[in-house]
Amino acid sequence: MSWEETVASKRAVRDAAVAEFASNGLTSPKITDDDDASSLVRRLKDGEVSTETVVRAYINNACKAQAKTNCLTEVCFAAAIERAQALDAHLKTTGDVMGPLHGVPVSLKDQFDLKGIDSTIGYVGRVSKPATANAWIVDVLERLGAVIIAKTNLPQSIMVNLAHADPLNPLFTVGGSSGGEAAMLALHGSLIGFGTDIGGSIRMPAHMNGLWGLKPTSNRMSYRGVTVSTDGQQHVPSSVGPMTRSLSSMVTITKAIVDAEPWSADAQCPRFPWRNDCLEEYSTRPLTIGLMLDDGVVKVHPPIERLFRELAAKLQEAGHDVVQWDVGLNAQCVEIMDAYYTADGGEDIKQAVGEGGEPFIPHVKALVERGPAISVYEYWKLNRRKVAAQQAYHEMWDNARSSKGQPIDIILTPTMAHTSLPHRKCRWVGYTKLFNLVDYTALSFPVGRVSKTLDSAGTDDYVPRNAYDAWNWAQYDSESMDGHHVGLQLVGRRYDEEKVLGAALQVEKLLNG
Repeated sequence: MSWEETVASKRAVRDAAVAEFASNGLTSPKITDDDDASSLVRRLKDGEVSTETVVRAYINNACKAQAKTNCLTEVCFAAAIERAQALDAHLKTTGDVMGPLHGVPVSLKDQFDLKGIDSTIGYVGRVSKPATANAWIVDVLERLGAVIIAKTNLPQSIMVNLAHADPLNPLFTVGGSSGGEAAMLALHGSLIGFGTDIGGSIRMPAHMNGLWGLKPTSNRMSYRGVTVSTDGQQHVPSSVGPMTRSLSSMVTITKAIVDAEPWSADAQCPRFPWRNDCLEEYSTRPLTIGLMLDDGVVKVHPPIERLFRELAAKLQEAGHDVVQWDVGLNAQCVEIMDAYYTADGGEDIKQAVGEGGEPFIPHVKALVERGPAISVYEYWKLNRRKVAAQQAYHEMWDNARSSKGQPIDIILTPTMAHTSLPHRKCRWVGYTKLFNLVDYTALSFPVGRVSKTLDSAGTDDYVPRNAYDAWNWAQYDSESMDGHHVGLQLVGRRYDEEKVLGAALQVEKLLNG
């Protein structure tokens, strides 16, 4: 069978499963507008609505999301309805919910293994090779009462910022590589999603779609049973992280996964229990915040600068201390990160693409053709550069102080230099990759939207500082970008998930007035 026939057959199976549920005339109740997972669980427990009704409503939305954005790879609708019926029976029999995620519809980036279902990660050669077991995080989600309804689309190899149609404009990208997951959430096809992030793959699509996206420190959540390209590399580990439509859901799901003690099942995860006292402290006390509006390489577009400055002013007015962040190490960190991407000469990706006989998509072809594999000795040298850069960043943070002599709690910075762009126009992701190299906690959160009225002035006299900057500036168009989402990042150090989420609770209050 040719690769084209394999793809057509795989798509036909998915499309038939979607069509079966898209044509049943279901009308989504307003229950799918509730962005808070804990609120949904309370409503289910109180009998306001059944789990089956909720799940069927979300499935209906997922079918619409697929039609609009091509966001789905694997469809679990029939199993999800069976699961919902079992949860309703459990509640009726016991009088209580199964767990803190009882009845919560969850979708997963195609990397997460579901027993009996493919994890293709965008490779034709992985079709019809179903997983033999669930990913650890899938078993945890189900134990906590969640309902898995689908797996979502990603680009070939996962290693490029290329994904599917933006819900607001099909000519624009939804972001990547967790782009299918972002589209699913943005169109209310699920309530909680899981993605992975090795260079911004959770945070970038969250930024482009008005979502909350968390990149934890790489082994705070288990990667067991999560299929990945370039498997075996440990120099800049990928992070498993949640994506949600609200901060409340983000806190709920992050705490639930950490409370499941990933270290008990995964030797790569340290014993690091959830610290609720830390969350509460940073959600209430005055903060010292490093401000990084410009990463020193590529200047952000006007709407991002406007919304960043507005939030910084609100933080100061609320009594928080701010200090300009030192960007002197940024370019070096991103350069090291880029050198790692093709340390193997693209061999891992070449073999995976070759196995299915498919062609490379343009972005992946450019990635694997950057240069030959480096020697083991050159790789060791690169590792030494990475460790030195991580140490330098660590010491810079240690030494930074506000005018009041206080150490820095968190950094506020843009997620990207631009909002969603037309397909294949993204070239600089230094605002996210930086924090993968140092393995810091980073949360992208929605802060507003582009306004062609507010953001059209003052763009003609800017002189770009380099080729990346010139390219980025040439993409700006307040007319076509009008209404698109803008996200910013809150960044903490390693294992600072509770601190970052606590600070986000304060930021959310300011944004909500």
